[in-house]
Order: sequence, then C-alpha cells, then structure tokens
Amino acid sequence: MEFHDNYPQYELMAHHSEEEGKKKRRKLWNVFWIMLGVTIVELIIGFKADQWHLLNEDRTSSSTLKVIFIGLTIVKAFYIVMSFMHLGDEKKWLKYSVLVPYIVFILYLVYIIVGESTYSKEHKEKMDELIVKQKIELNEAAKHGGHGAPASHDAHSEGEKPAEEAHH
Repeated sequence: MEFHDNYPQYELMAHHSEEEGKKKRRKLWNVFWIMLGVTIVELIIGFKADQWHLLNEDRTSSSTLKVIFIGLTIVKAFYIVMSFMHLGDEKKWLKYSVLVPYIVFILYLVYIIVGESTYSKEHKEKMDELIVKQKIELNEAAKHGGHGAPASHDAHSEGEKPAEEAHH
C-alpha cells in the first residue's frame, strides 16, 4: 500500500542530484559516528573513572575528570553547530561572529564552574561549621515558630486550628 499526499516527492524538493544527496548523507553519517564515538568514550570514562583514579578520595570528580568531560561536550557541541545548524557551510566571518561570543562565554562559565566546584573542598572546615550553625538556627526557629523555619504540617494537632499570624 502506498502513501499518497499532496506534497511533491523528496527528490524534487531537495534541489540537488542524487550524487549530491549521497555526499550530504555521507557527511551526516560521519557526524553521527563521530558523536557516537565521543559518547561511548564519555561512558567508558564515567564507568572506569574510579579504576583510572579520576575520582578524589571522597569519590567526587577530580578537576581532570571535569576538564575531560567538558572538553568532550564541547567537541560534540562543535559537530552539532557545524553540521546540523549548517554553520560549517557559512563564510568565515559569519562563523567567527557567531562562535567567538559563545566561546568566550563558555570559557567564562567553565572558569566559574571549576572554581566553585573546588571551593567547598578547600574550605571544608569553614563550610561544615557554617552548615551546622545554620541547621541549629533553623531548628531553634522551628521550635519557636519563627518565620525562618520551613513550614511543617506536623506542628499542629488535628483538632487545633493554626493561629492567625500578623504580617507586617
């Protein structure tokens, strides 16, 4: 049974010969295999990170592991932008005008992420003390019905209605 619709055949809409179509499909499959390969490498690294000593003592990601994954993600993003978004077919000045601001922004984000991800490890004693202090304050506020306490359904018995609070 054939499917008939009001659209012209693909060959007529593609505006290229079968030879050009083969080249385009070959390019698409090459990008697919490259991205699949990068994804498989990411999975292998993720599963073997502990054996390859890419984790810290507390089983968190090391900076090396983070840089590897960020680099592989950027490789995949490059192929997506260049192939599927057709930026690879554009003039050089247009490529740079689109890519340079994103590259600068991504490098800035990587700098922030890597810096922030190591902050709690470098300041562990200070962070632990701060977290414990905040937890004690929240518990005290919850006992006294303070505004800083998270809402709790257990605070009132079933028969009692909560008192109206005056908001300023």
